Amino acid sequence: METLDLTADVFVAGGGPAATWAALHAARDGADVVLADKGYCGTSGATAAAGTGVWYVPPDPAAREAAMDSREELGGRLADRRWAARVLDETYERVNELAVAARFPFPAGPDGRQLRNGLHGPEYLRRMRILVRRAGVRVLDHSPVTELLADPSGAVAGAAGYQRQGRQPYRVRAGAVVLATGGCAFLSKALGCDVNTGDGALFAAEAGAELSGMEFSNAYGIAPEGTSVTKTAFYHFATFFRADGSVLEGASGVRRSPIARELLRGRVFCRLDRADEQARAAMRLAQPNFFLAFDRMGIDPFAEKFPITLIAEGTVRGTGGIRIVSDDCATTVPGLYAAGDAATRELICGGFTGGGSHNAAWAISSGTWAGRGAARYARSLGSRAGSRRTLALGEAGLRPGGPGGGDHREVIAAVQREVLPYDKNYLRHGKVLTPALASLDDVWTTLRASLGGTGELSVRTRQAAAMAAHARWMYRSALARTETRGMAKRLDFPSPDPAQRHRLHTGGLDTVWVRPERTVTEAEAAS
Repeated sequence: METLDLTADVFVAGGGPAATWAALHAARDGADVVLADKGYCGTSGATAAAGTGVWYVPPDPAAREAAMDSREELGGRLADRRWAARVLDETYERVNELAVAARFPFPAGPDGRQLRNGLHGPEYLRRMRILVRRAGVRVLDHSPVTELLADPSGAVAGAAGYQRQGRQPYRVRAGAVVLATGGCAFLSKALGCDVNTGDGALFAAEAGAELSGMEFSNAYGIAPEGTSVTKTAFYHFATFFRADGSVLEGASGVRRSPIARELLRGRVFCRLDRADEQARAAMRLAQPNFFLAFDRMGIDPFAEKFPITLIAEGTVRGTGGIRIVSDDCATTVPGLYAAGDAATRELICGGFTGGGSHNAAWAISSGTWAGRGAARYARSLGSRAGSRRTLALGEAGLRPGGPGGGDHREVIAAVQREVLPYDKNYLRHGKVLTPALASLDDVWTTLRASLGGTGELSVRTRQAAAMAAHARWMYRSALARTETRGMAKRLDFPSPDPAQRHRLHTGGLDTVWVRPERTVTEAEAAS
């Protein structure tokens, strides 16, 4: 097939909030930008499918301090106050820009002032697409990236992929690349997350980049049984019940371990009976998608019990991702930047989930910084930015090292068997994680030798390889953290260890490594 060849200053992989903010600000910085989305930019991804809160805090010192305090203990004291302050500043400016320049229809409160701490996802992404196109960004829809390109020095120099509708491979030579491809939900069917298969992390690792916080990846969202809507904020108003009608003590919207344990024995039911009339009206206004399934089933969730389940959301609602090493969200590889859920969110959340609000703020801020940083880096290369000789970096799932003939569906099923069950990934224990990791290592060895494809098949095989890589980084990191900190809970190590108050970096493909970011001093351990 003939390959579509393009050149650009900056290439952005992804089409959600982080990707569109990155493309917008790279273009505003004078860069020629190409953005490629696995789906249709503006409608695909977790945010476009529903709505999200935003970590939007006015610049009042007390309010900002309280906002940063709220995640400090939950995150195991691994967050960075300087980064949190930067995100609060940037998010405040960009959301205000949405309100004024993009005329975003924020709802008004009782006092008539706009409530800017939430975004209606479909409208948000629709307007971001308009802003991106107006800025001159070339958008490639339905064009998943399958690999990165590098120059002879190892610096990232573009990307390649496949245009599904045109049935044509493409290649973009670029001065810099921003990975904003989202996290990995392992095709669990969480709403809007089937495009989130961890591709960006695989691309980054193949280029030599590092990851961080991959043990903070056991996020599960509550959803009504038989649905995919994992919007969990409203379960703070819930009472949970066993199948026999007794109250499930200790269960809450935040504390889901009792729910997971009970689901291993039988069904769990829920009722949002702690919400008063004012809260109920506000909930329907804030997240109309949350109530669609109930309305279709004829259930009043405030008055009637309904069965629930837990759906794995991995690093979409988790925290781990590509490690960034500078204020402009550069990675450890020259020319490569990361933003949104593809990047670690430990800097603002520590080891606790970013949920919607923190992750949404991180997407806005990191996307803005990564776009600007990528534009500056590309500009520093001068006229050679798009004309460098390039090497394709994709291997696992693309160019098998053996005879080929592998089936991506078998790989995905094997990975899901190890990462979706609650008793493996959520209720973690060393004696369970160890054999699960051994199975995943075998899956990886097999796919490296046998899994490959071209055209549309290459998209599927690369997704399978990315999921397998993601699972191995997760479990290797989880085994290395022999304590319970943030959302990385270990049943065999139920308490935090002051000496492990550090982040864990990981990387590698055939051989996965894990190392602490730094050693905690005695004074820090005692504090």
